Amino acid sequence: MRRVRFHAHGGPEVLAVEETAIPEPGPGQVLIRAEAIGLNYVDVQLRRETDENSIWYRKLPGTLTGDVVGTVERTGPGADPGLAGIRVAALHEDACADYVVADANWLASVPAGLDAGAASMLPTVGAVALGALRAGRLAQGDTVLVTAGAGAIGHLAVQLARHQGAGQVIATASPAKLGFLKDLGADVAIDYTQADWPDQVRAAAPGGVQLALEAVGGPVLQQAIELLAPLGRAVVFGASGGELGSVPVRSLFMLKSVTGFSLLAYRSLDGAQARADIAELARLLEAGELRAVTTTVPLADIGGAHQRLEDRAVTGRLLLVP
Repeated sequence: MRRVRFHAHGGPEVLAVEETAIPEPGPGQVLIRAEAIGLNYVDVQLRRETDENSIWYRKLPGTLTGDVVGTVERTGPGADPGLAGIRVAALHEDACADYVVADANWLASVPAGLDAGAASMLPTVGAVALGALRAGRLAQGDTVLVTAGAGAIGHLAVQLARHQGAGQVIATASPAKLGFLKDLGADVAIDYTQADWPDQVRAAAPGGVQLALEAVGGPVLQQAIELLAPLGRAVVFGASGGELGSVPVRSLFMLKSVTGFSLLAYRSLDGAQARADIAELARLLEAGELRAVTTTVPLADIGGAHQRLEDRAVTGRLLLVP
């Protein structure tokens, strides 16, 4: 079978497709034959980082994360043998391969009517979007700001915010993607490359926003906090800009709050709700109430796929197809 590895940190050219044996599932695991793999932008940062003290650093040889959609071929000891032949989706640390071994505990069952692109949203990006809205305590009628609104998580967050009762949804993206945001249901689409983008948010929401879903980090996070109304909440679930930054205490004095969101922490602390979220996402996607936007690239062109991620040339999610 084929798998993707990088043996040096650097640009997309360091990614290599290698031949190796099909792995065997261990205790509590299943072997999945991949149908598609949803890629994550964080792997661009992990692939490039050479500073061993950075949180983005990954030891070599490196693997790529992703959401694998496929069929369970075999089960390991202790895993339910009834899973064999079932179509599932799973978050994996070594996702870019023809076959992967995954823990059976967090497999997302894929409804028969769901295509691979939609199914790839279940384990991670959809779960983060919905979980972040829950962490932000979205209330009926709230104005919601979504930064990086055209990305894998952002394009779902825009739709879910509306579905969960937001009164106004404001989203940021690059100029070419503003029309896409409007198609998703954003009331206001703002070009984040413009220096005055925060002023444009203020013009759209003069009283401030009640909830900001923030995935860029650094100065963008600080600007998003400034845009919050009194008692407003910011939920941070990423730092795609590469800067973690810090939150000035003075920016919180109007009873504003900042909450971090980690999917793995969410699963650990409230597994029942995390599982319910996956079921809810599957229902919304199957019913057509949530739109999953994907672009497919063959596994053999993993370098080209990562170049597109690095250039931020992807609308929605990039899907790798074996």
